[in-house]
Amino acid sequence: MSTLKRKDYEAELEPLQVELVAMARWVQSAGKRVVVVLEGRDTAGKGGAISALSEHLNPRQCHVVALSKPSERESGQWYFQRYVPHLPAAGEIALFDRSWYNRAGVERVMGYAKPDQVKAFLKQTPVFEKLLIDDGIVLFKYWLCCDQEEQEERFAERLNDPLKRWKLSPIDQEARKHYEDYTKAREAMLEATHTKHAPWTLVDFNDQRRGRLTLIRDLLSRLPDTKLPDTELEFPPLKGKPAKEKYKVLKPIRG
Repeated sequence: MSTLKRKDYEAELEPLQVELVAMARWVQSAGKRVVVVLEGRDTAGKGGAISALSEHLNPRQCHVVALSKPSERESGQWYFQRYVPHLPAAGEIALFDRSWYNRAGVERVMGYAKPDQVKAFLKQTPVFEKLLIDDGIVLFKYWLCCDQEEQEERFAERLNDPLKRWKLSPIDQEARKHYEDYTKAREAMLEATHTKHAPWTLVDFNDQRRGRLTLIRDLLSRLPDTKLPDTELEFPPLKGKPAKEKYKVLKPIRG
């Protein structure tokens, strides 16, 4: 399948983003709480998918959650505890750029979690997610799929692009050696946590543009009709001529 051209991608993305804006209005009006978990291999495209989802949404309503590694204190907490404060309140949307599933992925593969901790996580997660859903949270879980050849090309691109170099870390260097280990970890995770009440959806992200469109379409298709009538606003003509800015203390710089 050929790579989707930017022009075609943007033409397909725009109407979907209009629907996302309508969805956000519905979430706020209905007092819903929406959580979207995005997981996948390094370079799969989680950041780009989140940008496409949130680009035109109110940042006060739609929050991106991308937690760093746990502090010493957090490491001594109940594992799910540090994620709970980031769950949405009524009318809000939370997009998780990685999530509690770190334990089933990077922590398992890289040896940051003990086998007993991973086993306990896989057992507890369906229960944890059932509690969220029973309390009214609308939960979506997406795994972004990427072949190793494509992953290697993206690593190389990041290495050679000074604007993307920050995305690389020593962990990425080590993770490259564990492609098959991540596959095994993912399959174990899916077997334990792909449930009727909180199913996973795998999305092909070998073409990131197609992947974003597919993900957004799927998310919108699984929600009820979210279109609400537009709020009527009136902007009567100004009285008199439009005013010009006046400056006393400082003046603006100009290009």
